[in-house]
Amino acid sequence: MNNRLVDKTLSAPITVTWEITTKCNLSCIHCLSSSGVKLKELSTTECFNLVDQLAELKVFRINFGGGEPFIRDDFMQLLDYANSKGIITCVSTNGTMLDEKLVDSFKKWGEDNFFIQVSLDGASKESNDRIRGKGTFEQIERVVKLLSNAQMEFTINTVLTSINYGELMDLYRFAKTNKAKLRVSRLRPSGKGKENWSELSLSREQMENFPKFLHAHDDVLTGDSFFFLTSASRQSLGLNMCGAAKLTCSIAPDGKIYPCPFLQEPEFEAGDIRNETFSNIWNNSSILDLFRHRNVDACRSCYRLDSCHGGCPAVGYYMSKSLNEPDPECIANKSTKFT
Repeated sequence: MNNRLVDKTLSAPITVTWEITTKCNLSCIHCLSSSGVKLKELSTTECFNLVDQLAELKVFRINFGGGEPFIRDDFMQLLDYANSKGIITCVSTNGTMLDEKLVDSFKKWGEDNFFIQVSLDGASKESNDRIRGKGTFEQIERVVKLLSNAQMEFTINTVLTSINYGELMDLYRFAKTNKAKLRVSRLRPSGKGKENWSELSLSREQMENFPKFLHAHDDVLTGDSFFFLTSASRQSLGLNMCGAAKLTCSIAPDGKIYPCPFLQEPEFEAGDIRNETFSNIWNNSSILDLFRHRNVDACRSCYRLDSCHGGCPAVGYYMSKSLNEPDPECIANKSTKFT
């Protein structure tokens, strides 16, 4: 193993991404979960039991996603329960089910304990609705205004595609105008993203120019989506490594555990909380261990190894069917270094 890679397993993840349901009232063309796929989802009691386990392990935050989380009738109960256990919660929603009464109810958890992220995939009706469905731009715009007027701290999340790339500045201004943060997420060829990868993926020129936008707008959030091409100033924020199986993992609607939400494939199932404890899966899964010790041979001599550690395993896997291949969109393939 390359000694420049961290070889230490945390006793528990810092955060978990919990895809609470696959049910959704939209059918976005890049949906990572292929919304609508039927699974035997965890019951309310099973969800509470899992929250108990995460709280006991001192997991810091749960990022709830879907599908559309608010489709579940018990979702507000689950948020109440998680917050009562001292776990910070963040919800990624398409926004269409939010109304004034529901938004007002979020305030009981406090602005430091609850966060909400609304998906918007274009600064215009034409671009957003092409991805998320007819009429969704106006619906999301309404919800953004609702959250802004309620003085909620919230984030607008955009999955960066060839369709909305030219609207980045407009999206940034829209977020600023509504007192929101803009988060830009990377498209992965997972779920419906596999089917529409050729249409939605960025061109080489767009991928190479995107770091300039990030460099000029340090307040734009990316998580670890674009760690493989970010500048030194953003890398200082810790955005230099895929956190899958090291800092985080993914919980599927049926209770199965995966390294990340973009690798919910049978070969990457790390365990099932219906059969064993979350702690046992986190500490003993050979699948999670594989990701903790992932060492891409082709990246060993790369000048950017400390910056990206092989890039995104999900993109590399779906493009090559191997975990031992570098991220195919890595900026290191450029002739000029970005510093």
